[in-house]
Amino acid sequence: METLPYNAGVVPSVSLFSPPHHQRTKRSRMETSAFRIHANLESKLAGIIVLISCCLFAASNAPLFVDAFSTSSLHRQLNPFRSTPTVLRSDRIHQVTNNVYDATCTSVSWRQLPTPTRLQAQIPNGENNNDDGSRTNGKNPQINDDTTSTTAIVNGVKDFANIKPQVVPQRWVQLTYLSLLALLSDWVCFSVAAAPSTFETNFDHSAASIIDIFLFTNVATSFLVTDVVAKFGLQRAIQGAAVFMMAGCWLRAGVGFIPAMAGTDGNVLMDYSWVVAGTVLVGIAQPFFQCTPPLLSAKWFANNERSTSTAIALNFNQIGIATAFLIGGAMAGSTSGLENYFGLIACMTTLVTIGTLLQFQNEPPFPPSSSELEKLIKGEEEPPFLESVQKFFTTKGFTRPLAAFICSISITNVVGAFIDEVMERGGVTGQFQIDLAGAGFELAIVAGGIVLGGYVDRTKEYKKVTMACLAATALLVLPLGLTDHYLGREPFLVILALLGLGMAAGPVQPINAELAVDVTYPGDETAVESVQQIGGNLVSALLIPLAEKASEHDYTLLRGVPGLESDIRGDVVLLIALALLTLSFFSGFDAPLARTAADESDCENGEKSLVKPDVQVPEMARTGSLP
Repeated sequence: METLPYNAGVVPSVSLFSPPHHQRTKRSRMETSAFRIHANLESKLAGIIVLISCCLFAASNAPLFVDAFSTSSLHRQLNPFRSTPTVLRSDRIHQVTNNVYDATCTSVSWRQLPTPTRLQAQIPNGENNNDDGSRTNGKNPQINDDTTSTTAIVNGVKDFANIKPQVVPQRWVQLTYLSLLALLSDWVCFSVAAAPSTFETNFDHSAASIIDIFLFTNVATSFLVTDVVAKFGLQRAIQGAAVFMMAGCWLRAGVGFIPAMAGTDGNVLMDYSWVVAGTVLVGIAQPFFQCTPPLLSAKWFANNERSTSTAIALNFNQIGIATAFLIGGAMAGSTSGLENYFGLIACMTTLVTIGTLLQFQNEPPFPPSSSELEKLIKGEEEPPFLESVQKFFTTKGFTRPLAAFICSISITNVVGAFIDEVMERGGVTGQFQIDLAGAGFELAIVAGGIVLGGYVDRTKEYKKVTMACLAATALLVLPLGLTDHYLGREPFLVILALLGLGMAAGPVQPINAELAVDVTYPGDETAVESVQQIGGNLVSALLIPLAEKASEHDYTLLRGVPGLESDIRGDVVLLIALALLTLSFFSGFDAPLARTAADESDCENGEKSLVKPDVQVPEMARTGSLP
């Protein structure tokens, strides 16, 4: 039985990074450039720090997670006809007039059980409505409503009069699985970046080539995510992508790492062709995890939680890269270690995939916000991806958050790609210190997104926060490029500037992903994120070689000022110019926040009434569920 979500949509993120400097010294210039594009985290220690932060996050939300695992029973209580919530469909519809839909402007706590709602739908011919709300076909009476049901059939129509936006604890389960899947996909992508020599020795191909294959597959699939999610729904799309990723991991790993299956022939790694095939499958799957966070936030989270949830899901790919350097560097130093390493990834992916198949759901029993309720009432359908893209670029205000997103991802990618040289400029020369600084930079991106995302959730100050972040980005990039002056060789200043840069530049991405969704409402969230990710990564790919070329030139800063005159590297000048130009362009943003208006307009005492004289609802089958 196929159901279509009342919302659909988002796109993938292709990250561009570089491996540690000491692993690149013997490579040709071409391979060095490739690795600079593909790995932006230098540190194995980054994984330790980030995993600690994950534990803290899980501990802080433990009560929600515990309660959330019982949400399936809540669904059955809220809708006795099916295990998944009933949703509107655009086919086989009947018209209802003069219905009033009430919705709260602020989210209702998930701990508060919903008021019984009388959902009414058209009754098939030949059935009768009984006074107690039951339906009979003349032979087998079927009870359709009781004191615990949230649905009822009254006068042959489906009534939404008492539906109010609410959130349920299952939203945290949804966010956890999507974040873990994103983590695993980037772990696979950069799994051999920390130990490229082992991979090349065993397969006679460079580690950069396998990353290239992954990223090109990722970009190609990004154009399909929106339409696939719209056709099959978020649940089936994510579950299918998880199965693809699991299959790909097992193709890469084989079964030789399992003691009972191990052979005695020495090298039991899979052939390179199988590794490529598995990598392609994971590359196909990744966009579904990286492009859908705004859609997940819209479908499951209240209007004062969306920016935070999007920031968490979007930034978990950074933790995946950190994990690749942490575990890959420790395990993949030999042939047997590489085999066991691939096996570990396959086992971890299998566990998360099983959980996703069992617990990941398509949509909540009730929309979490008034804007989502309004989309449900109107029966909004998402157009094909290319049509959505054309519409977005004609929507007032869309290009400015797009520019901010591209600026943020480009600057963080460039800094990450050259993190070792940046640290050496400031006097940080030890590999341990460079690794620790790289870990701090990635963690600062994640932390900044959560902190500032939460502030934007409460205040909706998208423009104010974005402009402050862009200005801070331009300022904090400056110390990273100073040379031939004591300020440029002060480790504490450089590390502090690097952490501040992560806190300032990183949050611009999730905040402007939500802003773009807000101004294009009721547009497709998946398509919005796809456009931003594709644009950001394409610009990054162009900017990284330009920054590398610019770094060969020095410019004088504050010439003639005693004690302050200094040389500054050309790559930093380029990044500062990019941040200031984006700040100037973004300052002209004045588009209305359509989704926020739908959540908050006409509010009186926390409630609003949406009067829809021509509402379309689907026909219901004899069982009470959608056909």
